[in-house]
Amino acid sequence: MRRNHPESPYGHSKLATERALAEAARATGIELVIIRPPLVYGPGVRANFEALLRLVASGAPLPFAALDNRRSFLHADNLTDLIAVSALHPAAPGQVLLASDGVDLSTPALIRLLAQGLGRPARLFPVPGPALTLARRLPRIGPRLASLVSSLQLDDSATRALLGWTPPVAAEGGLIATGRAFAAVR
Repeated sequence: MRRNHPESPYGHSKLATERALAEAARATGIELVIIRPPLVYGPGVRANFEALLRLVASGAPLPFAALDNRRSFLHADNLTDLIAVSALHPAAPGQVLLASDGVDLSTPALIRLLAQGLGRPARLFPVPGPALTLARRLPRIGPRLASLVSSLQLDDSATRALLGWTPPVAAEGGLIATGRAFAAVR
């Protein structure tokens, strides 16, 4: 589950920004809603998710078949929908809202869905957990590998209950569509 105690410099900066915004909102009387999404994906995605799409599209065999992690994701359209709902819902001001697609996926499941959208086979093979742990210590690939093999789940049930919100885009369809969009521009 997601914690309010970040461990990375990036997490610390995000929390500091939230606190500064909350103080500014109190001082000015502006209503503030904080939304904390997990990794956001969708057509046109960039950064690490785009790198994963490139890797899957390359057809390279990937050593994640035996991995049993779980990660929360959020389609960009689901984030947009939640922003619209929270901007209008009377219960939203002052809240910190967690959001996800509602399905936590393993890395192999994620890769299979992206590969399906790309029209490619998911070329996965098993590697023992200790070998992946060792590879996470490598300077160039370790940080990227860590985000693929670790678990990061969040519970957005409070957001759903408070706002009566349900993500309009299902995770499976959203990930396949993301793969298709990536393949279309390659």
